[in-house]
Amino acid sequence: MTMVPPRETERTNGRSQPPPPTNAATEGRMHRIASVREQQGISLRAVARQMGTEIRRLREEEDEDADLKLSDLYRWQKVLDVPISELLEDPGTTLSNPVMERAQLLRLMKTAMSILENSRSPGVRRMAQVLVEQLIDMMPELESVTGWHTVGQRRRLDEYGRVVERCISEDALYHHCGD
Repeated sequence: MTMVPPRETERTNGRSQPPPPTNAATEGRMHRIASVREQQGISLRAVARQMGTEIRRLREEEDEDADLKLSDLYRWQKVLDVPISELLEDPGTTLSNPVMERAQLLRLMKTAMSILENSRSPGVRRMAQVLVEQLIDMMPELESVTGWHTVGQRRRLDEYGRVVERCISEDALYHHCGD
């Protein structure tokens, strides 16, 4: 049988007071940024570029237990291009229809761009081009979307890989096998 300890009290000005009541919002999930980002098909690297923030910090902010400032939530809202309520809804709910449709169109555009970029057949390329144009007509912000990454993540020529973020001790640099 497990014993449950009595509730502790806090000392304030020499008086004992019970701790403040807790509720589901303070004990559990605070937001759903990570799930919305994944449903939108946006990489953490793309978010980091748009926000000008390190990926490590964004991973911390994406933790559903992280208690973020409103300004941080609004930064995420702007990058993910969803209503703020989508980031705060209960865990059991799904995205609203307009946001879900946007996520589906985004994934469809990435697929169409991948076909366009990788196909060698002129007929298939022409059909993919028509599909891309139709998707842009439906949702103009898709114009800057690129295809799915085939190996790893694409970087611009002025970006460094993850290896630059990792620290190596000086001992590892000077250590020789067999010495």
